[in-house]
Amino acid sequence: MSPLNTDDLHRIFEKLDRNGDGLVSLDELQWLLERIGVHTGLDELWSLVGKTSLDCIDFFFFYDSIIKQNLKGDDEEQSEDREGDNDDLESDLAKAFKVYDLNGDGYISCEELQSVLSRLGLWNAHCGKDCRRMINVYDTNSDGLLDFEEFKNMMLVSNP
Repeated sequence: MSPLNTDDLHRIFEKLDRNGDGLVSLDELQWLLERIGVHTGLDELWSLVGKTSLDCIDFFFFYDSIIKQNLKGDDEEQSEDREGDNDDLESDLAKAFKVYDLNGDGYISCEELQSVLSRLGLWNAHCGKDCRRMINVYDTNSDGLLDFEEFKNMMLVSNP
């Protein structure tokens, strides 16, 4: 599965959102998944998503998690060839964290996250204005900020 760009994801989201309410229901998501050959029941889909509908941001996270799981599966098949990759991965994640931690305080705030996503072209009016939800998904200590470990969990798509 090759990753789609943001514009492609917006178009898919808008086509799935048949009633124009800014949400994609699990039925609509299930319809899409079946079209690409992924057959899953609504109960299983609900357990993966954790809610009955997805807004644009949730849809992007869902897509991103599928891509990362697919890439992770490919990596596991080649793990014998990659002994030093954990150190490389940790280093890459630390560099990425510094990109988001604009003030260098060791935490990523909502404002920093939105600023970086805006500069990358990944944040616009379609996705709403509240990034607190994005942070809260991985904010295990509920301080409203992401520290490095929480950021790492987010990037590796571990369940919070």
